[in-house]
Amino acid sequence: MLNTTLKALVWMVAILLSAPVFSGSSQEGEPVDVKGMIMHHIKDAHEWHILSYPDANGEKQHVSINLPVILIDNGVKVFSSKRLYHENDPVEITTPDGGEDYYFANEELGYGIFHENIYKLNEQGRLDFDAEGHVINPKPYDFSITKHVFTLFFSGLLLFLLLKAAVRTYKSDGLHPPRGLARFIEPIVLFVRDDIAKENIGEAKYRKFMPYLLTAFFFIWINNMLGLVPVFPGGSNLTGDISFTLTLAVLTMLVTVFSGNKHYWRHIFATPGVPFWLLPIMIPVEVIGIFTKPFALMIRLFANITAGHIIILSLTGIIFTFGSAAWSGLSIPMSLFILVLKLLVAFLQAFIFTMLSALFIGGAVAEEH
Repeated sequence: MLNTTLKALVWMVAILLSAPVFSGSSQEGEPVDVKGMIMHHIKDAHEWHILSYPDANGEKQHVSINLPVILIDNGVKVFSSKRLYHENDPVEITTPDGGEDYYFANEELGYGIFHENIYKLNEQGRLDFDAEGHVINPKPYDFSITKHVFTLFFSGLLLFLLLKAAVRTYKSDGLHPPRGLARFIEPIVLFVRDDIAKENIGEAKYRKFMPYLLTAFFFIWINNMLGLVPVFPGGSNLTGDISFTLTLAVLTMLVTVFSGNKHYWRHIFATPGVPFWLLPIMIPVEVIGIFTKPFALMIRLFANITAGHIIILSLTGIIFTFGSAAWSGLSIPMSLFILVLKLLVAFLQAFIFTMLSALFIGGAVAEEH
């Protein structure tokens, strides 16, 4: 029984690890663009692509979840991303380096999409490119529900439901040990409180920062875990999107700056123990430090999560690069190892972001020694 379960688990992992590659594979006889496949899966998109397969006529068919496109261009325009991706054949172009690329254009709508950016079409219903291959058509304001935006809403709802279920347990019976989800969530909450908030902010002032620290920890952790699931609603590289990590880092900076006491600001503009003549040098350095700390938070989370996705997809892509299933004996175990490692990284990156945020806040509210 155990051997059967173990074999089933190995096959399931192998299929899941290969799912991203299968969904973007080329038609029979065509080389697989592994680089393009990797970039497709780590970038944002206006549709949730599930898989592609050839039909009876050899034409590639796509299975996708079409997301709503919301544009502001002389009014609000809302339509399905299917009208951009699949109502018309792709327009092939030659890149400046001699390669081939393509974009989709819908003349009826008057918009085209190239590398997931939406542009207005010219009078001929096409996009114009400069000598470097950049689109020069004007862009409407894009407020679409993209794959990353959908994941943001989904993870936020999931976080709300998980914590609400845990709170309901305490409200119904707070005299006994926690049950169900509360039994799983309580140790994590205590860990964030005792080992992160109290240690870095202090016993006297940690309480008012707990809601932000707990939200940041669970939000990052949930999205890191969703990114490891290759099928809908997982597979979105939200925490590997630098705009997402930038927003979290800016929130930490704002909490730190607006919580800073007089000792914090005096340390920046009149550093104790520094000669007066050195202040013109120290003040710019300290001011720059206000921005470099959240910048480090942004890059750390973005780089670690994105690198993990690239490594797993690259290892799986070895099979299709060499065109032999024999390479699965190397790539699948290595991918499985990296995937298990990323389970640890998912928690570790949430911990590091929360711990550094608490450290920065603690430095801003600390009393003078």
